[in-house]
Amino acid sequence: MRVLIIRHGESEADLLDVHEGRADFELTKLGREQAERMAIWVKDNYKIDRIYASTLKRAKQTAIALSQEVGIPIEETEYLMEFNNGLIAGLARKEAAQKYPEDLSLPIHESVYEMESLLEFRFRGDYILSKILSENNSDATVAIVSHGGMINQLYRSFLRLPVDSNIIFPTSDTGIHSWSFDNNRRVILFANSTKHLI
Repeated sequence: MRVLIIRHGESEADLLDVHEGRADFELTKLGREQAERMAIWVKDNYKIDRIYASTLKRAKQTAIALSQEVGIPIEETEYLMEFNNGLIAGLARKEAAQKYPEDLSLPIHESVYEMESLLEFRFRGDYILSKILSENNSDATVAIVSHGGMINQLYRSFLRLPVDSNIIFPTSDTGIHSWSFDNNRRVILFANSTKHLI
């Protein structure tokens, strides 16, 4: 099975320099162009069998570009949404730092400011990756359109890293990661490719 993990394009929050998370911003004009280029590149290189996407606008709009290009409907799921950052969603970074200072000493099962815990975030990644793998054939090619934070959780699940791992997997706007699963052998074929934007 081949899995393509794709981050959404540039969103309005990127220009405003605010905490995005669950704040539901749309793509910018550039973000829509990035999504269109990604979709064309994916169509030219893969036969996509299913598309899963976060329900947040920026990911959904990115997935729509892919769906229209390859002719496959989107299966939306809240499990692919970005980290639930509670009260800081949509706040300017400076304001959020003053009102809601970060607490690095929290156990992984606890949270503050109406956020989800690290354990809950990881569980969503584990759950949706397991679900996607279990409901697709071994020769399928599946696209997942999500967010930087959730993509990190999917990587940690894929690589069976600890919940509190500090290893980060960066993803650019419409960056594409490619994994394969073959008899439980897990292979990273490439990571954060943006060749479609060149």
